Amino acid sequence: MEASEFDKFADEYLAMHSTNLAITGEDPEYFSRYKIEEIARLYKARGLPAPKRILDFGSGIGGSIPHLKAFFPEAELTALDVSQRSLDIAKGRFPDAADYQLYDGETIQLPKASFDLIFSACVFHHIEAAEHVRLFEQLRGVLKPDGALIVFEHNPVNPVTRYIVATCPFDENAVLIPAGTFAGRQKKAGFRKVDVAFTGFFPNKLKALRGLEPALRVVPLGAQYYTMARP
Repeated sequence: MEASEFDKFADEYLAMHSTNLAITGEDPEYFSRYKIEEIARLYKARGLPAPKRILDFGSGIGGSIPHLKAFFPEAELTALDVSQRSLDIAKGRFPDAADYQLYDGETIQLPKASFDLIFSACVFHHIEAAEHVRLFEQLRGVLKPDGALIVFEHNPVNPVTRYIVATCPFDENAVLIPAGTFAGRQKKAGFRKVDVAFTGFFPNKLKALRGLEPALRVVPLGAQYYTMARP
């Protein structure tokens, strides 16, 4: 994971991302919010207590931070990223919302068993596949025994997703990961239970149908998927 790869796009990230997502009829804010909204729904559906400490792994310029604070207002939030420029921008946007920390790309230097929820949004397709298991092992180490790791990724089966990634400048080195492969790497890292759900089935023009998405979670055609892994 190279910091320079993200530093060079940090200042233009929002504008570039907005242009890239125009095909969906939505803006980056929508995609940031729906992920956290889905996590809140998941916690409620499973009767899980609201997390008290959350790690946003690969937080970038902070797109998820206001939504994490909105849906989990009592939680302490740590934002971790390899890009100092991205962290500076995030801190400028949301100065008191999180503890912003630089990650060296090798070792997660955070207290063991300290987070109730670790969240990551479309980060791992930027990381070498050979590093995934080792990184998941580190994330499991800083997760509480009853915590959850929830990771969103692009679904390579979806043709719109493949087009968006192929035409996105900051995804130039991205390698999309099949959901089953991704879940398998988490299990190899020691997570005892990994659930997979698919999401993002309907663009803005079909948003009236989004109420159907909960029933489509097992259909592997959504634009994105997420895994929920338990240690």
